[in-house]
Amino acid sequence: MRKEIVWLAWLLAVLAVCAMGLTAAQADITIATAGPMTGQYASFGQQMKAGAEMAVKDINDAGGVLGQQLQLEIGDDACDPKQAVAVANQMVNKGVVFMAGHFCSGSSIPASAVYDEEGIVQISPASTNPKLTDEGGPGVYRVCGRDDQQGIVAGAYIAKNFSGKKVAVLHDKTAYGKGLADETNKQLDKNGVKAAMYEAYTAGEKDYSALVSKMKAEDIGVIYIGGYHTEAGLILRQARERGLNAQLISGDALVTAEYWQITGDVGEGTLMTFSPDPRKNPDAAPVVKRFRDAGVEPEGYVLYTYAAIQAWAQAAEQAKSTDFDNMVKSLNTNKFNTVLGNIGFDGKGDVTAPGYVFYEWSNGSYDYVKK
Repeated sequence: MRKEIVWLAWLLAVLAVCAMGLTAAQADITIATAGPMTGQYASFGQQMKAGAEMAVKDINDAGGVLGQQLQLEIGDDACDPKQAVAVANQMVNKGVVFMAGHFCSGSSIPASAVYDEEGIVQISPASTNPKLTDEGGPGVYRVCGRDDQQGIVAGAYIAKNFSGKKVAVLHDKTAYGKGLADETNKQLDKNGVKAAMYEAYTAGEKDYSALVSKMKAEDIGVIYIGGYHTEAGLILRQARERGLNAQLISGDALVTAEYWQITGDVGEGTLMTFSPDPRKNPDAAPVVKRFRDAGVEPEGYVLYTYAAIQAWAQAAEQAKSTDFDNMVKSLNTNKFNTVLGNIGFDGKGDVTAPGYVFYEWSNGSYDYVKK
């Protein structure tokens, strides 16, 4: 009998420890980031992953959110809309209360419907298509700009600096690429410039010689690309190989070192629009140093993902809750001190922060245009 009592006591103790462990696990707050972790745009997914992991580490080291530790889930949507919806549903099943994603607008827009239905806050670090916040639910935000803002800057710049040059506007048929090309084309029209060519191309191809030949025959002087760095780099290389020395201009999807790896020296002088570089923000210097000490250059959307998680965490502390309705109210009314600076969100969920500026690729890196 004594052995049975001892055994029973031991069993109860083990069950109590297990219960305590389960309670602790349940007490953690699960958040996520999702983007193209694989595929031809995986460099951007890796930027997001690096930014999210560092943000979660820094927040947890400082005590977590509402006294609880954050747990991070990583989702791979490969910039595919159907896969993005599947990832969104997986995150629902994992109990995620916040999504710092997605990257591609074509992924963020359909996934946002899942998050809206399930009461999950979404802050995209990178999706610029206006439809995301124009048509999304109350819990949809972004810390990057919009294509209509980017298009105004790009169209005006081309009209001013390349007067008399024939312009080709190209896009890759995606929500991001076509949206950006269309907005830039609108601004060209408003500035009195009629594009000599407006063409779509298929992402993922390797041979754009027919498109290049057409541009050469039209004596194109400026190629504006609404699309990603992989195709932009290939189009530029093939243009140079065929003697077309047109100026390449594109948007924020060229903010990855992979662009230069594709182009090599022919990428010299490529122009692109992107938000002000947060690496140059003095207040972000300690975070930038931690990334570099860890062997990560916080280019592109690394710090934008970090900032999305910062903003959400501060909103939760101010709301004293991660409940959806309380979080929406907090995000809509408060300001947040992030690596991007002091930011807030307007009634649509768009970030209230400085807009787009021009950058130039030179010798393997990009910096503000000096002219």
